[in-house]
Amino acid sequence: MQEKGTISIHTENIFPIIKKFLYSDHEIFLRELVSNAVDATQKLRRLAALGEYKGELGDQTIEIKVDKKKKTLTISDKGIGLTGEEMKKYINQIAFSGATEFLEKYKDKGEDQQIIGHFGLGFYSAFMVSKKVEIISLSHQEGAEPATWIGEGNTEFEIAPAKKKSRGTDIILHLAEDSEEFLEDHRIRQILEKYARFMPVPIKFGTREESVEDGKDKDGNPTYKTVKKDDIINDALPIWTKSPSELTDEDYLKFYRVLYPYSEEPLFWIHLNVDYPFNLTGILYFPKLKKDFEMQRNKIQLYSRQVFITDEVKDVVPEFLQLLHGVIDSPDIPLNVSRSYLQSDANVKKINGYITKKVADKLGDLFKKERDSYEKKWSDIGLFVKYGVISEEKFEEKAREFVLVKNLEGKYFTIEEYKKHVEANQTNKDKAKVFLYTTDEQKQHSYIDAATKRGYDILLMNEMLDSHFINHVEQKFEVTMKRVDADVVDKLIETGETKESVLSEEENKTLKGIFEKAVNDSKNAVSVEAMATDDFPVTITLPEFLRRMKDMQAVGGGGPMMFGDLPVTLSVAVNGNHAIARKILDAEKEEDKVSLAKQAFDLALLSQGMLTGRELTDFIRRSVEIASL
Repeated sequence: MQEKGTISIHTENIFPIIKKFLYSDHEIFLRELVSNAVDATQKLRRLAALGEYKGELGDQTIEIKVDKKKKTLTISDKGIGLTGEEMKKYINQIAFSGATEFLEKYKDKGEDQQIIGHFGLGFYSAFMVSKKVEIISLSHQEGAEPATWIGEGNTEFEIAPAKKKSRGTDIILHLAEDSEEFLEDHRIRQILEKYARFMPVPIKFGTREESVEDGKDKDGNPTYKTVKKDDIINDALPIWTKSPSELTDEDYLKFYRVLYPYSEEPLFWIHLNVDYPFNLTGILYFPKLKKDFEMQRNKIQLYSRQVFITDEVKDVVPEFLQLLHGVIDSPDIPLNVSRSYLQSDANVKKINGYITKKVADKLGDLFKKERDSYEKKWSDIGLFVKYGVISEEKFEEKAREFVLVKNLEGKYFTIEEYKKHVEANQTNKDKAKVFLYTTDEQKQHSYIDAATKRGYDILLMNEMLDSHFINHVEQKFEVTMKRVDADVVDKLIETGETKESVLSEEENKTLKGIFEKAVNDSKNAVSVEAMATDDFPVTITLPEFLRRMKDMQAVGGGGPMMFGDLPVTLSVAVNGNHAIARKILDAEKEEDKVSLAKQAFDLALLSQGMLTGRELTDFIRRSVEIASL
């Protein structure tokens, strides 16, 4: 049997869906209703600008009122208003958006980006918190009669004449019992400060007391009186809506203090302003970073036409820039029907790319024009730059010119500058430049000391992302990087030259066997090396590859799963040219040979902070015995 038909949709089922599922958080109802009030005001302004409304605009303030006795919350605007017929058309047809129709009508006359609503569902969010909703409105149209609409969250409604003398709309919510939290002033203020603090129309909520001068006393001193003034809770012209040429550094800093009142002042900022191929404005601040990565996130606020949407901007802003602070406003970022979440599309990718480029250009400009200042800020901005270099290819291409490394003397270099700096003394037999680095200047001091005696330069790489950054530098800049304790000093940069051993081949073999007994651990690889006589008798190293895998895993994302439980495999290099080597070989008793070798090995462990527990106790006792001889 073949049959065709239409799906039946029962409208009485739509209200429970709206109430429970359309919006993720019930407090959103106030954002939606205030946004509608802003729309109504913006539409009237637009009609006046086009000459289609001849009346006086007058005061356009939106007002929010709470009546605890009546258990009502009222949102009033002085905007375009509605006739009874328009109420039937717009209110009774769910998802028929007045804003959408208005945009369509005036799309050829520009300035359409000022209208917030698009879905036509915002009004119905009122039923998430209300048992009854009243709309009382007087249209801007000449000769219009005021009308009222009353609904109780079902398919029935009532439209009737009303008494209203002033242009605009009052939406009166009769709050349900489970939503009486919205009768509390502090709760309403909290929501308005979150979502409406930068909406483009003044919003009044209550009054505030203010002292004003009202005369002078008999001695000529000023006297004051307390007056009540409307409390406008928003800044209708936030600085991101203005041209950078209108603003001073203090304007930017003042705005930052508004957004983040308990934060240190930012290092610098970027003013975003683009109108093609998408609309985007905003200000991004570079903060002084703390150690906790996660604590820094979710500090960029996303707005759509000055209405707060979210502080989760992972799709709009590349991951490495989510550590920045600030505001982004774009009507071209696609939102879902509840206007609470982003929907990914081509525009989002374009915006993401634009922000990346703007940040890279700003950093590059600072580096070229104010290098001294840039270097002073590097301890704070280096994390951003390295994160971007590792994770964002387009940023990495530009960042090659301004990503820096610092040596132990405190000097900064770009990678190319540093290659030239070490070229003469740190080029190996294969013509590769070798960068030596330390992650802990104190713990690795003995290795650093040995390397600097050879004239080598050492980089300080002790930041959170440096284990990943090191790999990137090797891959992109064709250099070899070795931690200063990755091998004995003469093997860090292999030039092909070898030192002559003072021991015979047989003595080398014997010495190796003694140390293998002393070390007594199959995981440790013992070798006898011909080193300088003033090098340490024993040097303990962890091979660069193995140690690097461990370092990367310590900060997350390091290497494949096969490295999940890496063993500590130490390389034990015995200096065959040191006087202790001869003393061990010349000892009469085998046990004395092993004891001396054990002492030299433990000294090497101790220098690296690797001697603990019973091994440390035995070493101390042995040292006391040797000193007592």
